[in-house]
Amino acid sequence: MIVDSFDYIACYKGLHPNLDTAIEWLNSHTLDALENGKTIIDGDKVFVNVMDADLRDAEGAAFEYHRRYADLQIDLTGGEYLGWASEGKDEGVFDETADCGFKSAPDHCGMTLGDGRFAIFFPGELHKPSCKSEGCDHVRK
Repeated sequence: MIVDSFDYIACYKGLHPNLDTAIEWLNSHTLDALENGKTIIDGDKVFVNVMDADLRDAEGAAFEYHRRYADLQIDLTGGEYLGWASEGKDEGVFDETADCGFKSAPDHCGMTLGDGRFAIFFPGELHKPSCKSEGCDHVRK
């Protein structure tokens, strides 16, 4: 997991070629102008999903994880609470098509995104995005 200011995202180039592609694309586009939906950047290797999301209560919410993709979270408006855990108990069957599974666990670390920050969760890392933060129950991300 990496959490930092978006001003420093270019510092993470070199970790993985797909992350480099994403960083270059993000830095050459006006993020606020992106339309909701999936934007393909490099086939099925790099893409952006922009959405308006109503936030949920963090307590009792499951953590998600991915096997093939890293998950870069950037709030364009608003600020969501994100949880992180190092391990958890499987909740249902992993969806290979969606590259998404869920686990239950206590938060080992939590943070509020927004205000120009980003978070990257690598394959296998449990993360709980889209949770309400103080004064915010909706984000565009």
